[in-house]
Amino acid sequence: MEYLAQDPGAPASALSPGGETVPASLDELEIRLGHSFLHRTLLEQALTHRSLTREGATRDGGPEGAGMAREDNERLEFLGDAVVGLAAAESLYLRYPDLSEGDLTRLRGALVSRRHLGQVARQLELGRYLLLGRSEENSGGRAKPALLANAMEAVLGALFLDAGIEGVRRVVEQLLIGPSAAQLREQLLTGAGIGDFKSGLQELLQARRLGQPEYCTTAESGPGHCKQFFVEVRCGNRMLATGAGRNRKLAEQEAARQALEMLRENPE
Repeated sequence: MEYLAQDPGAPASALSPGGETVPASLDELEIRLGHSFLHRTLLEQALTHRSLTREGATRDGGPEGAGMAREDNERLEFLGDAVVGLAAAESLYLRYPDLSEGDLTRLRGALVSRRHLGQVARQLELGRYLLLGRSEENSGGRAKPALLANAMEAVLGALFLDAGIEGVRRVVEQLLIGPSAAQLREQLLTGAGIGDFKSGLQELLQARRLGQPEYCTTAESGPGHCKQFFVEVRCGNRMLATGAGRNRKLAEQEAARQALEMLRENPE
């Protein structure tokens, strides 16, 4: 698959509320990412919100049909969601050989969450480079957390197409995992609030009008310094799942995670 390359020094542009173009150098963003795109059009697409394409803008700034129609970033966002999950899973697997599958899942979930991606996007000042339509510009789109998180995923998707998985690994390690993983791991080990599967399970059961989840400790094993707790989660008379952990909070979270996976696979 071939991509048309842009002039590496060409600025990105966005429409201001008045309709004029506001340049923001993609060179700056590439420095922040630590990667110079071979195919600059991929990066431009990753920064293009659908509000711009819906308003009929084109890459040459003329009316629809006067130049190559601009493509928005939603397909790259889809790709980025997959590759960031893979890169994060590999990094955590190698970094923390002592963590269980459930702990690794919770930690990865926190690191690739919409909230964390949005925070990283703000640190990169990604909002400065977004290509928005007038409507989104006027409504403060450059600062919207969801829009920034989506754009961050799209940028990682573009990076994958431009540099392969190695390029994504490096950026994910540098921006998403390295600055945050150690602190999140400490929260994880104490049962603190990351990867809150219990809240997710409660919301899903309420949405399906099935009632409230109930947790019951079924067993404990091991010496005091290395105890293991076993918990089951029920809804009414139905046992949904079981979980284990080094304390009751973690065991309940693991049971909730297993229940969520089961219910999502069986929507009826």
